[in-house]
Amino acid sequence: MELNQVFAVLQKYGGVRAARIITDSIPRISRVRLWCISRALQRGVPVAKIVHNKWFYGLPFYTNKYTLDPRPDTETLVSAVLADNATNSAPTVLDLGTGTGCIIAAIAKNIPSATGVGMERSFMARRVARKNIKKLGLGNRIKIIYGNFNKKNQNIGKFNIIVSNPPYIAFGDCCVDAGAKHDPKCALYADNNGFAAYYALAKNAQNWITDGGKIYLEIGIGMENKVREIFTNMGWKYIRAETDLGGITRVLVFTK
Repeated sequence: MELNQVFAVLQKYGGVRAARIITDSIPRISRVRLWCISRALQRGVPVAKIVHNKWFYGLPFYTNKYTLDPRPDTETLVSAVLADNATNSAPTVLDLGTGTGCIIAAIAKNIPSATGVGMERSFMARRVARKNIKKLGLGNRIKIIYGNFNKKNQNIGKFNIIVSNPPYIAFGDCCVDAGAKHDPKCALYADNNGFAAYYALAKNAQNWITDGGKIYLEIGIGMENKVREIFTNMGWKYIRAETDLGGITRVLVFTK
């Protein structure tokens, strides 16, 4: 099909921006593939899931249905880490629930001497993370391993920096955007009104952090006070909060 015909069909079902991204990413689209993509757009499948690519902190990441698409809000997490570690000669980083690997990869790309581990319990998500780490040339510095931050008895060493964007949406929350419906539920939803992962992290991350190390956590809207309470009750010292571009408190930083 001619490019203008393909563009017109995609624009009808996904809008101009989606049509542009898809045609730029997939130069030749057959009628059958166009039909499949149009159906996906109608179902609300995010464009990133269709083209299998999402930019995050200036870097391209492969993504699919087994991983949470990197989101601009999460760039606040990376920025908070970089602000504290610009002069650290060789920090070690642990990314709990690494997904696509975008957080630890962005940190490592901006701190050339950083090394670390991305922990992920999903087999398919680990495959995605390893693909991204390799594509970005970080295979000699970042290792992706099986692990579950809900379990403390995992001998993975100690790290200067721990980062995590855990699942924090309460089951039954009706405010979830349409695109998130195509992300894996285990990366989005948590028990205890969305706070279950923070209880686990506050307890278990103590086993993996060095003296004076810091943990950086992404949180949802309105979760700041409760997450602070959870961590301080577990012996962590609160340092600060960071807001995203919308002025919403998005990241909390603690030390041990």
